[in-house]
Amino acid sequence: MNTVLIGLQWGDEGKGKIVDILSSGVDYIVRYQGGNNAGHTVVVEDKEFVFHLIPSGILHKGKICVIANGVVIDPESLIFELEYLKKNGISIDNKLKISQLCHVIMPYHRILDKLRESKRAHKIGTTGRGIGPCYSDKISRCGIRVIDLLNPKVFKEKLKDNIKEKSEIFQKVYNHSGFDFDEIYSKYLDYGKKMSKFVSNTPLLLQEAVRKNKSILFEGAQGTFLDIDFGTYPFVTSSNVTAGGVCNGTGVAPTAIDKVIGVIKAYTTRVGQGPFPTEFHDELAAFIRKKGKEFGATTGRPRRCGWFDAVIAKYAVSLSGVGELAVTKLDVLDDLKEISICTGYKYKGKIFHEFPHDFEVLDNICPVYKTFKGWNKDTSKVRKFSDLPKNAVDYLSRLEDLISAKITILSVGSKRAETIFC
Repeated sequence: MNTVLIGLQWGDEGKGKIVDILSSGVDYIVRYQGGNNAGHTVVVEDKEFVFHLIPSGILHKGKICVIANGVVIDPESLIFELEYLKKNGISIDNKLKISQLCHVIMPYHRILDKLRESKRAHKIGTTGRGIGPCYSDKISRCGIRVIDLLNPKVFKEKLKDNIKEKSEIFQKVYNHSGFDFDEIYSKYLDYGKKMSKFVSNTPLLLQEAVRKNKSILFEGAQGTFLDIDFGTYPFVTSSNVTAGGVCNGTGVAPTAIDKVIGVIKAYTTRVGQGPFPTEFHDELAAFIRKKGKEFGATTGRPRRCGWFDAVIAKYAVSLSGVGELAVTKLDVLDDLKEISICTGYKYKGKIFHEFPHDFEVLDNICPVYKTFKGWNKDTSKVRKFSDLPKNAVDYLSRLEDLISAKITILSVGSKRAETIFC
């Protein structure tokens, strides 16, 4: 069984925990897009692990974890994660495979990311990790790949071309001093040597796994509404987050995908700029942020919080063909007297039940809510769906009806044990 796991909101849905749980039953765990602008948090026996590039399944013995070609890699960040795992006694030898076709984030990508953001009148809210500029170079056909770092001659020629072009642009447009070729060349050759034992032809590796009927879990980063095509553009990431991104991001054919699971929070959060129709603007935001520990795993930025938005969730389900849902952080809502779900948007007297991509509409819509009574009981100790408070069951049933997908996993805490299988 080959499964895709994706976020259905703006990221931060708790995918790391769900990947960790599902990893025990598969042979391969594959990250297929994004870079170190995403963070997955996993709690094992009260110890917290935060991953930015390496798939969460690395914590399980006997699993092969793959960073596939659709991912952009910052070598410094990756090596830090490898050393972090080693210090914590997590074996990675023969478990991690890195695609030789991954594009590499260079120093000029990170600097350009921040310089562009500083000059924008309307900030995007980028993490400044260089993700967008790296993908831009990939599309512009001047990018540097992992395999290039392993060939000093090829790397030297590619880097020379990039430094020549970038330095001129940076000096004339951004009044930046430019870049030192020798320093970057030496540093990144060293990164290549440290990464070399993990580098592999991952499309062939995964295609062979499919032929042998091995089970694969494809792990997405970010969430559907940060997708470069279908998200709230331009407040998005630079890759395809949806299930459609799996094939281009890994080299695995669409016929090999058996199931798509979507991860959603029992409410909604967003980091950075961009529209957020159901956002809280009072003390409720502070309450949910504190109880849900809603701070970015990558940047530490406080997340914006709001009611569950069924309009975006239903659209996300249809975009990726989601058949099953994993709902996280239900326990965060335990103390609320009333809980609302957005079922539509109102604009100039018209009710929208589909997500509008027109920014004028998005900036001025008024959410239409259905309000439910809270359950005012601790759900974090519940381990059977039948033991949940009736009002919690009613709330979850309404979510299923509104977004046309079945809940099969329910998370009521950050630990592995705090999970209900429905």
